[in-house]
Parts: sequence; C-alpha cells; structure tokens
Amino acid sequence: MPVSIQIRQALERLVLPFNLLIAIAIILIGQAEPRLVQAARMFLADIMTPVRSIVAEPAMQFSFAVKDLRGATQLAAENARLRAENETLRGWYDVALSLAQENETLKTNLHWIPESEPSFVTGRVIADAGGLYGHAVLIGAGTDSGIHDGNIALAADGFIGRVTETGHHSARVLLINDTESKIPVTLEASHGSAIMTGDRTPTPRLMYYAQDNHPIEGERVVTGGQIDLLPAGLPVGTVHYIQPGKPVVVPFSSPDHISILRIFNFTTTHTEPPEAPGRIPQIRRRPGMPPSPFSMTGNG
Repeated sequence: MPVSIQIRQALERLVLPFNLLIAIAIILIGQAEPRLVQAARMFLADIMTPVRSIVAEPAMQFSFAVKDLRGATQLAAENARLRAENETLRGWYDVALSLAQENETLKTNLHWIPESEPSFVTGRVIADAGGLYGHAVLIGAGTDSGIHDGNIALAADGFIGRVTETGHHSARVLLINDTESKIPVTLEASHGSAIMTGDRTPTPRLMYYAQDNHPIEGERVVTGGQIDLLPAGLPVGTVHYIQPGKPVVVPFSSPDHISILRIFNFTTTHTEPPEAPGRIPQIRRRPGMPPSPFSMTGNG
C-alpha cells in the first residue's frame, strides 16, 4: 500500500515515543505483578529454548571441530603427557584401593549410616543476558525434568550457581559472580568462615571474615552449608589477593566458559529432636541397698 512521504515521516517520529510507552508500561506491570512477569518471562524462555538450541548447535559443532583439529596437531606431545600421567595414576590407584578398603572397614565397625545420594539432571547451557540478573544462564531443562527453584548447579570442577527461575522446559541459573549472589563459604586451611559475593567479575569477593583470621593465599574455598538445599563441602575455588586486604575467590570452574551444567537436588531432611527429658524417675531402694550415685535428691 503506497504511503506518502509525510505520513511515513510522521510514523517514524512516533516509533520512539511508542517504544518508550511500551517500556514504561512493562516496568509498571513488573512492579505491580512480579509473579505474572516472571511467569511470562519463563513462558517465553520455554518457547525460545528449542530455537536457541538449534541456532547454537552449528556454532558448538564448529567449536568441537576446531578443538579436534588443534588436538590432532599436538598428538605426539599429548601422547607423551598421557603416558606419564598413566604411570602416576597406577601408583595412586593402589593407594586408593587400600584407602577405600580401610574406609569400608571403619564404616562397618562404626555401624555408619550412609547419607542419601542426591539426584541430578544434566543440561546444556544457553547464553542468557536478559532477566533480572546480569550474570545468569539458561539451560534446556526445567520442571518436567525434575528441576526446582533452589537446586544447586555444578560445573565440571565445582559449585557455580543456584537455580532461581524454572519453566517447564528451561531454568535460569544465577551464577556466583552476579551481584545478587551471596554464598556462605568455609576456608579449609585457616578454618574460617566468610561470605562470597559476586561483583560482575570472574573472581567473586570474600567479605565478612574474622579480622583476626584472614584468608590465606591459595587455600581452598568450599561451601559453608548455612543455606537450605546447599550442603557443606562443595568445592568452589581458591583464595587470591588482588590487592593487600582484598581477597577474592578464583573459581575452579570459570563462570564465563560454561557449556554443560549438572543440577543437583540436595533435599534436606529435617530430623525431629527427641522430646525434652522430664524428671529422672526415682528408684525404690530396698532396705540395705546403697544410694544410687545418680540420685537427684538432696538438701541443696
């Protein structure tokens, strides 16, 4: 349909105000009905997840092909390195077998009650720069796969984030370097506690540690376990001082290079304590029977 130049220019002038009004309306709706906006966002994520997976597949296949090509040019050096590692691992294999047998014997003697194994789901990561968080990723698995809010995300080498939003076929994971991420951690060498908080860099900061027990350069950092569904002892990274008095955590798994995530469901079991003890029942003493040393009677 032909349109005059004047009308076309008028419509072009109205594009910016129209988009501005739409943006303001979305912001107001988000403030008034946050649950509705979250549900709509995850609904769109469910719809776009298959499309994003299809679009990302050629790039991932090309990346794998480049890695294979680079590996083919370094086969000799890689073969020598693997042989050396194999010799080292043979010695450690015997040590591991001995320790495993000793551990099993000790557990048997102590009548050890094993903890329940957590269930997990593995999903491919889809880059996601939108949403409420600056550093979050979208994975192609949701509630239909057994993922729920609060589940723990582990990369290949350690803890990397938590699930904050879920859809039927997708879930958003808040990474440890986002400003909204605040995780209690334990420092293994100094036996101290701290809070690891994201600052939009690859190395989250360590805060609120005891001033008489500073973190030690290079010591391991693990989760503290003070948050529901977050068990203690999950590996996070190592301590590094970027400046004097400013310790950060160098994650074992970089938040900027994630392709596969395992989502664990660490369900916490609430153990009910026994009933409060009452008075110790008094034992009737027969004539000539010595008093019990655990008797609670007395004048004082």
